[in-house]
Amino acid sequence: MTTTQTEPVLAITDDALDKILELRSGEDDAETLGLRIEVTGVRGVDYTYDLAFEVIEEREQSDLVVDAGLPVIVPADDVEKLQGATLDLPSTAGQPGLVLRNPNRPTLPEPEELELTGELADDVRALLEQRINPAIAAHGGFAELVGVEGGDVYVRLGGGCQGCAMSRATVAAGIEQTLKEQLPAVTQVIDVTDHASGDNPYYS
Repeated sequence: MTTTQTEPVLAITDDALDKILELRSGEDDAETLGLRIEVTGVRGVDYTYDLAFEVIEEREQSDLVVDAGLPVIVPADDVEKLQGATLDLPSTAGQPGLVLRNPNRPTLPEPEELELTGELADDVRALLEQRINPAIAAHGGFAELVGVEGGDVYVRLGGGCQGCAMSRATVAAGIEQTLKEQLPAVTQVIDVTDHASGDNPYYS
């Protein structure tokens, strides 16, 4: 039986809601439509999503329907993956589409026989090479260690991650989370890439 709840699994900002309602108003029988948000897979350190309008009465019986300003339909298997997420407009003016800011990340496979018992810089480099870079390779990018100062880790992004609008989120939510989980001595990860020119402004 379909579950309906008023406490949203995810939130929609006012600006994003206005945009969604504007788009929905152009559809036939707009009032019968809800927004379906579905996790479709994994790309690098993030989930991938599909957002589409769906006739509310044609949803799957197991779907969860939440009231977030309009009916939002979430497949039962995706509720935990989307818990606490926020649907928003891009922070960059003029950038099209919507942005789903999700605090949840897919579970990455543990590196095989990876011993993290050396100097912090060596352990960070090993994690970058053996766990993080294979994940963000899906974006056509890579991360390299620039330096370590105390618990601060400085990384440079290259390839598809350089200049990518999601690069900051990739560092903060993906690389930093992974390094902190594996290496308690890490306090923060700082992206020192110059995404405009490709030069490194911190270490020259």
